[in-house]
Amino acid sequence: MKTRSGRPIVSSLMTPGAMVRRLRSILPVAAALALWIAPCAGAEHRTEVRIGVLAFMGPEEAESAWGPTLDDLNAALPEYHFTMSTGSISFLTAAVAAHRLDFLITNPGHYLELKIDYSAVALATEQDLDGPPARRSVGSTIVALNRRLDLQRLEDLKGRKLAAVAPDTFGFRAAALELLGQGVDPFQDAIPLFVGYPVSAMLDALRQGRADAGIIRSCALEELIAQHKVGPNEFKVLGHAPDEAFVCKVSTRLYPGWAFVKVAQTPEPLAKAVAGALLAMQPGRGDKFWTEPDDYQSVQDLYRTLKIGPYAPFTRLGMAELIWTYRYAVFLAAMAAIWTLVHVIRVAYLIKRRTRQLEEAHELVRLKDAKMEHALRLSLMGEMASSLAHEINQPLAAILSYARGCERRLARGENDEGVRDALGRIATQAQRAGDIVRRMREFVRKNPTRQEPTDPVALFQDALALFEPSAASRELRVEADIPSRLPMIRADRLQIEEVTINLLQNALEAVDGQIDKQVTLAVVQKDSSIVITVTDNGPGLAPDARERLFEAFYTTKPGGLGLGLSLSRSIIESHGGQLSADDRARPGAIFRFHLPIANPMEQKSLSRPQERLDV
Repeated sequence: MKTRSGRPIVSSLMTPGAMVRRLRSILPVAAALALWIAPCAGAEHRTEVRIGVLAFMGPEEAESAWGPTLDDLNAALPEYHFTMSTGSISFLTAAVAAHRLDFLITNPGHYLELKIDYSAVALATEQDLDGPPARRSVGSTIVALNRRLDLQRLEDLKGRKLAAVAPDTFGFRAAALELLGQGVDPFQDAIPLFVGYPVSAMLDALRQGRADAGIIRSCALEELIAQHKVGPNEFKVLGHAPDEAFVCKVSTRLYPGWAFVKVAQTPEPLAKAVAGALLAMQPGRGDKFWTEPDDYQSVQDLYRTLKIGPYAPFTRLGMAELIWTYRYAVFLAAMAAIWTLVHVIRVAYLIKRRTRQLEEAHELVRLKDAKMEHALRLSLMGEMASSLAHEINQPLAAILSYARGCERRLARGENDEGVRDALGRIATQAQRAGDIVRRMREFVRKNPTRQEPTDPVALFQDALALFEPSAASRELRVEADIPSRLPMIRADRLQIEEVTINLLQNALEAVDGQIDKQVTLAVVQKDSSIVITVTDNGPGLAPDARERLFEAFYTTKPGGLGLGLSLSRSIIESHGGQLSADDRARPGAIFRFHLPIANPMEQKSLSRPQERLDV
């Protein structure tokens, strides 16, 4: 059969031979596809294990260097799927803290920090097949451009710019120890320049003149030369100490190699399986293999000497190291602190005890003063007793006379008007006698001191009423100059009456024996005080008496207690006032004291006169 063009039409059916040939061409492709799909399908059922790798020369170099190790682990432990996560020291530390990694491959310094801070454990240590022992596998190299003839030794780096990847890299810290040994502090005597990863950036800084020398990991220079990234004579090594067991040029002492690290949260069965697989690995690319983990004591000594990482001054181990280094000074300081604490507690106890004793003594003095004040009041009342008795006898005699008159009028049958008048006079005289008795009773009663808003007009009028009988009995003329209204004062009424009567009584005794006896009591308001003045026309104050006038137990009166003026001054001062004495221009003496006026709120507390109880 043919088409319109005359070409034969091919049948859709294949011959058996053609079918076999077609299958033979498809089978290799299908087999390759099956081999590629099978691991992927199996990986879905494998447990992922995350391994962090420190990439000091960049992610590509890290994957190239440690990829064979992960391939061997995946082959040795097919039930797990090992994946790699590269990064800097800070990135890997943060990943460990966040529980995002199961294992790490990192430098010895970083492992030490993880061991102390996160309880990490080294399962194995990296070692070259033909290299030195594992404990002497890693160091640091300090390089400079070969044309820098001014840089030959480590001491020549003083004042120079020193480049490094980062201050927390193990290479920089190893170099810092050697520089310090040569008297060059990398932070004080040199100018550090940190360029970051990869390490080739540090070499670029040297080429561009931004730094004079640089710090790289041991053997990194040789690796870059082998990769034709650095010329064989472009850089020179400063401070190189030849070592037959170590083929690379280094400027520092050697430390244990990189560690394969297990973090704290990794299950123990997985850790044992990984450790066994690592130690069973055969040397791979680069002729490196894993051996039993080293103790990393030299790394610990490096960090302790530099006081960095876990041994920084204000970290847990740093404080312990600091305390142990200065243990004798710390012991003395602790003893001094304990002694100071004991002394402070003892002083506080003594102060508390002596304060209590002082308060008790003050209370005893207060009680004694109260007793002495009451004794003075009784003494004053005793001096006025005869006059007061005479004063009371007058209303009583009048009462008796009016009562007898009423009896006689009633007996004669007189009208009630006269009797009613007599009874009214009897009541008046009885009230008069009752007022005298009330004032005497209030004056001698022993009440606790209490300062409260008081009307000074009523106070001084009552004091004059108590003193009036004594004045009348000795023919003393008392002149009172007391305004009808004065602002309120805050005072103890009885104490101020006592002071006033004591001053009036002293004035009475001062003028006794004179023909014209005169005493004046004047009360005036001056600014924010009430001023009270007691003036007499006696002989005045003697010079020796004026100096000792207010001393306790000093008196010029025969049989006197010598407490009146002393207690009076104490009372006035306790009220916030002051008591003083002076001679007049003419014969006589002046005693003056002032009392502060109460505040405006207390002025309203006594809006009406105080009620008096009749006797």
